[in-house]
Amino acid sequence: MKAVLALGSNLGNRFQILQGAVDALFDAPGLEFVKASPVYETDPVGGPPGQDAYLNAIVIAETTLPPRTLLERAQSVENAFGRVRSERWGPRTLDVDLIVVGDTVCDDVELTLPHPLAHERAFVLVPWSQADPEGAVPGRGRVADLLEGLDTQGVRLRADLNLQRPD
Repeated sequence: MKAVLALGSNLGNRFQILQGAVDALFDAPGLEFVKASPVYETDPVGGPPGQDAYLNAIVIAETTLPPRTLLERAQSVENAFGRVRSERWGPRTLDVDLIVVGDTVCDDVELTLPHPLAHERAFVLVPWSQADPEGAVPGRGRVADLLEGLDTQGVRLRADLNLQRPD
C-alpha cells in the first residue's frame, strides 16, 4: 500500500531532526522509501502564540504494515527525538503524522485515516503536491484540487534543504 507521512519540526535543529526521522522510519522492514517532497518552512497553525516556524515535508512510502503498526512506528520515532505531548498543536521536536495509508478509512480514538485535517492544511498539501502530483485524500479529492481553495502564503520553499533517501 502507498503511505503518505507528514513530518514537521519547530524545535532544535529542525532539518537534522527531519532527516533523522526519515532514516529511523525506514530502518526496519515493512516500509520502503519512495520519495520525499522538498522541505518547506511554514508558519505555525493553531496552538500557542509565539511559536517558531516549522520545517515540513512529506514522505511517500510503500508499506506492508497494517496502519496501526505504522502509527506505532511513527510514534516511536517521535519519542526517540524527544517529542513531548504537553500542549495541543504546541512546539515540538518532531511530528510524524499518517496522512493516508492505501485506501484505509478508519475513525477511532487512536487512529483516524485519512488524517482528519490534511485536506485543509497547506503545510501538508503543498509539499505533498510536489512529491506526488496525482495524490489524493480518500473521500476528499485530489491534492491539487484541494490546494486551490487554500491560502499558501505561510508555506515557503527551502531550496537549500533536501531530505536524502535513507541509507
